[in-house]
Amino acid sequence: MSSLVSSHDDTKTAAKRMKAKVCLVGEQAVGKTSLVRRFVLDAFDDSYIATMGAKVLKRDIEVSDETYGNLLVNLVIWDIMGNKSFRDLFKEAFFQGAQGLIAVCDVTRKATLTELESWIEAVSKVAGDIPIQILANKVDLVDDTEIAEDDIKEFSDRMGSTYVMTSAKTGENVEDSFDIVARKIIDERVKASDTGLV
Repeated sequence: MSSLVSSHDDTKTAAKRMKAKVCLVGEQAVGKTSLVRRFVLDAFDDSYIATMGAKVLKRDIEVSDETYGNLLVNLVIWDIMGNKSFRDLFKEAFFQGAQGLIAVCDVTRKATLTELESWIEAVSKVAGDIPIQILANKVDLVDDTEIAEDDIKEFSDRMGSTYVMTSAKTGENVEDSFDIVARKIIDERVKASDTGLV
């Protein structure tokens, strides 16, 4: 379980710090790695190289909360290989301790939305009931779109989640997507503790 600590200096109390593990899942080539690269490095590469196993990247983001003030959230993002056989073999190692889930589909391939349900179920079996965020990626490919936004909304509602339409290529809504996940994790931590974020 991650911890939340406050750091101090001689003149003031700095922002509270929280570390949170977030798993990024979905079928191959939906753009998971591109989304993480855009979020962490603000970079995009058109070439496709399949993720082998899992890549872990980190980034601090500051979230303002009405009750607790400024929170510095260290997101530890696990970019999971989009292979179901590999997932089923190593799901305990990958998903254990996750506090947030980002499930990604590719709007140009309808099957990638359908397959998300099994990914979400696999994570939930290991990590329990954690906040979920659906990302419908590649919205820049307007002429190739196969998934209507209404379908994504219906799926997200069924999963008890929210969704965001994103483009790793243009950066559209990528920053907001990870910010939403961080806020959901903070909300869950508040609910789980009688005394708040401790």
